[in-house]
Amino acid sequence: MSAPAESNSVKETLCHWIGGARVAGDSDRYGDVFNPATGAVQARVPFASAAELDGAVQAAEQAFPAWAAMPALRRARCMFRLKGLLEARMDDLAAILTREHGKVLDDARGEVQRGLEVVEFACAAPQLLKGEYSDQVGGGVDSYSLRQPLGVVAGITPFNFPAMVPLWMIPMALVCGNTFVLKPSERDPSASLLLAELLAEAGVPDGVFNVVHGDREAVDAILAHPDIAAISFVGSTPIAKKIAGTGVANGKRVQALGGAKNHLVVMPDAPIAAAADALMGSAFGAAGERCMAISVAVAVGDEVADALVAELAPRVASLKIGAGARPGVEMGPLITAEHRAKVAGYVDAGVAEGAELVVDGRDYVNRDSPDGFFLGGCLFDRVTPEMTIYREEIFGPVLCVVRAASYAEALELVNTHVYGNGVSIFTREGDVARDFVHRVQAGMVGVNIPIPVPLAFHSFGGWKQSLFGDHHIYGPEGIRFYTRLKTVTQRWHEGIREGADFHFPQLG
Repeated sequence: MSAPAESNSVKETLCHWIGGARVAGDSDRYGDVFNPATGAVQARVPFASAAELDGAVQAAEQAFPAWAAMPALRRARCMFRLKGLLEARMDDLAAILTREHGKVLDDARGEVQRGLEVVEFACAAPQLLKGEYSDQVGGGVDSYSLRQPLGVVAGITPFNFPAMVPLWMIPMALVCGNTFVLKPSERDPSASLLLAELLAEAGVPDGVFNVVHGDREAVDAILAHPDIAAISFVGSTPIAKKIAGTGVANGKRVQALGGAKNHLVVMPDAPIAAAADALMGSAFGAAGERCMAISVAVAVGDEVADALVAELAPRVASLKIGAGARPGVEMGPLITAEHRAKVAGYVDAGVAEGAELVVDGRDYVNRDSPDGFFLGGCLFDRVTPEMTIYREEIFGPVLCVVRAASYAEALELVNTHVYGNGVSIFTREGDVARDFVHRVQAGMVGVNIPIPVPLAFHSFGGWKQSLFGDHHIYGPEGIRFYTRLKTVTQRWHEGIREGADFHFPQLG
């Protein structure tokens, strides 16, 4: 389905945010921002050149010394004010997300809330940034450690969470004393500009936070810029690999979160209705455009699989689909016409490779918005591990049911998949759950929880091809990523003996 190209539908041209102000793009390159529910262009966004990106980095560099020298308590107070502003403007931010991404309003509010929780965690910076101290490690010698900021850091964020994922990065980086350049998704960029305004209102000085819109050219400029010390990225695995490899080769610290193929194992003792409830929300919420979406249900035993498919099929077929701002809607559109076609192509491949398509949403048309980027929910049964729809991340409203003969086979399926982001098990058996938690090869695990996203005081991240770099995002790992450790060993002049020592120091 192609989007209508009506020039009179363009309402505004967005700007970058550099040095504390909106800055018009001057590269003469722009992208269209669609309303996915209508298919109409509602804005255009400038694509920055390498020179424009350099301007943002220079603004961040100039702001860094004073911001890094500011007491952590004062930086934390900025985050506390940001928390209040986000709470006051939650509905405004959610409306932007629904308008540009397409997700339903309740889901958009939930996204803002989960990002706000990281802001709350960042308010504890004075406690989080404390070092360690060892008194009298040798005669008149003390040793202590400091956590100091890196400098200018960058974030490259995806279209599916245009507020939450930036809020996973920004508060943690800023409260540690870094300055920040954000390159948000060009598909839904307006949320980043509202965040910039709120940060300024919260007291963050000009240049500490900057937004540069763009495409691959801007990303390549971030990777190549010598004054960017670290990069945080969330997106697909191929791009995460590139970000990690190129960034590290250029001397940068990198955390790059990639793709996922999250499984939910349904044991024979699990309540089928509860498992179906969990699968509906986790597979079809946000039209499946979540890195933590459950896209594979592993039913242990044919009896479980038959019951689960029978429970799911009518629910998937009757999903309430429409514009995210309409009351009662359960699933909105996909982000672009191109992505809708890509997801439908995966469904075609599943049929061609022999999977049983129980519910087919490819022909869905929304009567109220026939030009919107809608796709109906799709449900496959009898999916096998060699099929494309099992191996690859679809990022759409497609749920695959795989049949396993035993718990051991189900665990093996999860552990041999190339992705290891999140996984869940539904069971009433504590010993099975405990064994699963300890042996499963994934970074985030749920027990009778469909989407095991950690709260802000833990950290988010997967294993295997779902994460590149040593640090998970936000929480304690976020503090470690955005700071570097300095250890000091000191002795004052009093009591220092005369004469040079030529052997390796022995302090104890």
